[in-house]
Amino acid sequence: MNVDVLNESGAEADVVDLTRLARFVMRRMRLHPGTEMTVRLVEPDTIALLNEQWMGKKGPTDVLSFPMDELSPGREDTRPEDNDEGYLGDIALCPQVAAQQAPAAGHTPQDEMELLLVHGVLHLLGYDHVDPEEHREMFGVQGRLLLEWQRAAEGVDPE
Repeated sequence: MNVDVLNESGAEADVVDLTRLARFVMRRMRLHPGTEMTVRLVEPDTIALLNEQWMGKKGPTDVLSFPMDELSPGREDTRPEDNDEGYLGDIALCPQVAAQQAPAAGHTPQDEMELLLVHGVLHLLGYDHVDPEEHREMFGVQGRLLLEWQRAAEGVDPE
């Protein structure tokens, strides 16, 4: 799995940790090992421009996802190698917005960026949260992945 995390934001961010997390999520979602994606950490002006251009909304946001090859999570009864490979897509994430949001959520800025990264990857995989049922499903998967990631970071076997 090839994940490029580019910090163009001017803000401090643990790029290595975010790269590892993206790969972790891709493995947990049973994507083909040849799957690729890019994460750009951008400044507020850049994400505000992207938000207006692609979402029709004014001002900066925290994360935007741009899916490419319409890849889907692998089923538990298949090997990741048997699933389609390709370019999953691009994520734009704004560390400055994450840092502003983090205190209200009781997170560190890095924890907030990790949450936003997982959220962005799930959007690349077709998850959404428009209606209550979709919201429950997406946020349930997001919470499970973050818990597994935290346990793995603490050395607890997430399996």
